[in-house]
Formats: sequence, C-alpha cells, structure tokens
Amino acid sequence: MVFPLYDDNADRQTTPFVNYALIALNLFVFVVLQGIGSNEQFTYSFSTVPLEITTGEDIVTPNRVLEHPVTGQQILIPGLGETPLSVYLTLFTSMFMHGGIAHIGGNMLFLWIFGDNIEDRLGHLRYLLFYLVCGLLASLAHVFTTALFATDRAEMLIPSLGASGAISGVLGAYLLLHHSRRVTVILFRFLTDVPAWVAIGIWFAFQLISGLGLLGGGSQQGGVAYAAHIGGFIAGLVLIKFFDIGRGRVTSNPY
Repeated sequence: MVFPLYDDNADRQTTPFVNYALIALNLFVFVVLQGIGSNEQFTYSFSTVPLEITTGEDIVTPNRVLEHPVTGQQILIPGLGETPLSVYLTLFTSMFMHGGIAHIGGNMLFLWIFGDNIEDRLGHLRYLLFYLVCGLLASLAHVFTTALFATDRAEMLIPSLGASGAISGVLGAYLLLHHSRRVTVILFRFLTDVPAWVAIGIWFAFQLISGLGLLGGGSQQGGVAYAAHIGGFIAGLVLIKFFDIGRGRVTSNPY
C-alpha cells in the first residue's frame, strides 16, 4: 500500500485558507462535538443512514447488546439517534465526522497534501463548492450502492460518516491537473518519490478492488464505505473540468 508524506508545492501561489479551514472544522467536530468518538449520541444522530435517505424519514432505534461468538464478551451497539433537522442534511454533516483517530488522521493527511494544490488552481470559493459537491455525490453513491446490494433491512441502517468521499474527489481532480507532480511516499516500506498518477493510481486500485469484492455482500466492510470513495473519485474526475473553466493557470484572483 502507498502512504503519501508530502508533494512538491514549489509552484503554489496562494495560501490555501479554505483547505486549512476544512481541516480545522473536521478536527473541531471530532474533538469537541464527537468527544473524540465518545459522544455516540451526536455521531449516530448526524451520520448518513441509507434507509433514512431513501425514505426521507428519521429512524430511531434502541441500543443493542450482542455477544461475541468466540469470546462471549457482550458488546453494546448504539442505536440510531433522533436527527433534529432534515435527514437529507446528514449527507453534509456526515462528511465532517469520523469514526476514530486513525480515520481522521489519514483523511486529514490526504487533504493537507493534495487539497492545497486544487484550491490554488480553482480559487477559494470554487474549491469549497467543489469539495462539498464531491462529498455529496460520494454519500449518494454509498446510499445508492447500499440500496442496490443490501441483503436485508439491517444493512440499510448502518450509518456512514467521514470526509473520505470529498477527499476522494480532490484526489480525482489532482490526478487530472497534476498527474506528473512528484509525491514523496512510503511505498512497500520504502521512502521514494513517485509521480502523482502512481500514488493516486495505487490508492484508487485498492478502493476499486475492495469495493468490487463487496458487491452482493453489502457496501461496507469494517466500517469502510468503498462506494463513497469510488463515487467521490469519479465525481472529482468529471467535475474538475467544469470547475476549472476560465481558471487555467491563472491564480492572481482567488475567487
């Protein structure tokens, strides 16, 4: 697997204020509102639940206690909480929440490395809109795939969250705009520089293989919504051409 560390920013001409703000907002939500993962009521109220999106109805379920089949240990599975706003807004709120420190750490690292160059190219406002639209389409891709391949109602009630879909859109844009830019990565335990198309290509191949392996068996495994990653990536590839209209290499006007 590939683990990026940093890229070449020698030609960046603007300060990526929006990218910094997105990272700060994700960290604020995780640390303060989610209580570093301890505030399950908040998390299970503002995550995207496929059945809620397809029906338009807020669904509240009780906590469940399951027994581990091997150890016999009892595990508390939190129920879905009441969403004090339209369930469709969870398509946005969920993209600023995370399931754990490793989850948010990996996402913010990718956003830090690749997001600034896309903001530099698009300008601040366009980049923000691009990020949000990619995140929305990624969430919808997850909902659609879950509805298509779910084998029972329980799978439709599994909540999803995370910035991965929106960041996947950023990676798709980066692949088209900066495919030859050098990225320093840890690749199979070796520190090396590779073109962006290699680093992102290996990442996408992993998402695609993992996602295809789940077809017919649910759209999530281990809490990872691969359909959102793939959907966001494709959205980024397609949408960047429209958001980049009139921009080219011009960066003097950030809006």
